Amino acid sequence: MLVDSHCHLNFPDLAARLPEVLANMAGNGVSHALVIGVSRPAFAQVLGLAEAHDNLWATVGVHPDDPEAEEYTQAELEAHAAHPKVVGIGETGLDYHWCKGNLDWQHQRFATHIRAARATGLPLVIHTRESAADTVRLMREEGAECGVMHCFTESWEVAQAALDLGFYISFSGIVTFKSAQALKEVARKVPLDRLLVETDSPYLAPVPHRGKQNEPAFVRHVAEHVAELRGLSFEAVAEATTDNFFRLFSKIPRPA
Repeated sequence: MLVDSHCHLNFPDLAARLPEVLANMAGNGVSHALVIGVSRPAFAQVLGLAEAHDNLWATVGVHPDDPEAEEYTQAELEAHAAHPKVVGIGETGLDYHWCKGNLDWQHQRFATHIRAARATGLPLVIHTRESAADTVRLMREEGAECGVMHCFTESWEVAQAALDLGFYISFSGIVTFKSAQALKEVARKVPLDRLLVETDSPYLAPVPHRGKQNEPAFVRHVAEHVAELRGLSFEAVAEATTDNFFRLFSKIPRPA
């Protein structure tokens, strides 16, 4: 059994072929997928998918890449988090690739999400791009306690800092790319009991599907590659990452 710990099934390209996407998941042994909230308008779509399918679950949050996005208050995040199908806070974090200039708004948005996660006890789903030092600093300052560094592409030192704060590290299809040699080394070092796999679909399709539309079924290729990097069987990595997912997102009942 495998789990896709981060995907965007509400995005139009995947939503348009949802029955096929879900069938492909089942055919590749992917039992569950976490559908990630990135904005207030999209949350209804994400939650609707989770409510309609027993094996889909949702998070609530506002992505850090849009300064004009309508914010959630901490109280609103906490209220949404009470829904039985909402199991995490985010996608949140910092992004200095798409956003420049005075980024105080981004820091405040991230802090609001961290505070909501602490208040609800739900894990954070953290995005960081070209902003690792400030991301870790704010995690420490705001007392971030548990969650996942999603689509991890940073150094081993950043991974260690997140691990020290109790976070999990999730690898996407990027780890299968030939150019990602430094990231492959990080994937070898992360403790097996703190490792997750994801697709971030419809983006970042792993080898051998690179350049094509990604989907949760392809998380199998990520797990296979991580297993190869670590000298482990695919089964061992699948079992560990699935166990880790249900441990972190403990609101989700694990199937017998």
